[in-house]
Amino acid sequence: MNDFECSYQGVLLAGVDEVGRGPLCGDVVTAAVILDPSRPIEGLADSKRLTDKRRAGLFDQIREQALAWSVARANVEEIDQLNILHATMLAMQRAVEGLDPVPEFVLIDGNRCPNLAMPSEAVVKGDSRVAEISAASILAKVTRDREMESLGQLYPDYGFAKHKGYPTAQHLEALERLGPTPFHRRSFGPVKRLLQEA
Repeated sequence: MNDFECSYQGVLLAGVDEVGRGPLCGDVVTAAVILDPSRPIEGLADSKRLTDKRRAGLFDQIREQALAWSVARANVEEIDQLNILHATMLAMQRAVEGLDPVPEFVLIDGNRCPNLAMPSEAVVKGDSRVAEISAASILAKVTRDREMESLGQLYPDYGFAKHKGYPTAQHLEALERLGPTPFHRRSFGPVKRLLQEA
């Protein structure tokens, strides 16, 4: 962690990440985090490499110890209207706007930055290189996973708790058999095809 050298050396550095660009269902969720240098958090890493239990523990710790954190989203209607890339950028803007104090510099996971009021830089594989982005990835992933588990209780036959809306064989089979829910993204290939056939 932190093999990335940031040009900004102040305290108000935010990291931003998203979860949910690939699924056929549910919102794209983003988070922004400013860590507190006086309260370091051990064990931050790319959220996908952590166990569920470790992620849940860090989720609580980040919300308790960070200087500021914010979770935001773009919903299914916005994804279908704007496309997933623009919806993700919008959700990232919302996450940064939700921070108090306002960051002076923002590091974004990936290869492009949304339009922000302050300077920003994109960091490829940032969730395994920058602690602030890693913290954001954990908040976004735990939030979205829990939402998909709740959706799984509403629609028990789709297996959302297991695949989290990603296009697995189980999800595609359920979609074929049961049709899309109101939470499916109409503009995504498999869902779009089903609706056209119907």
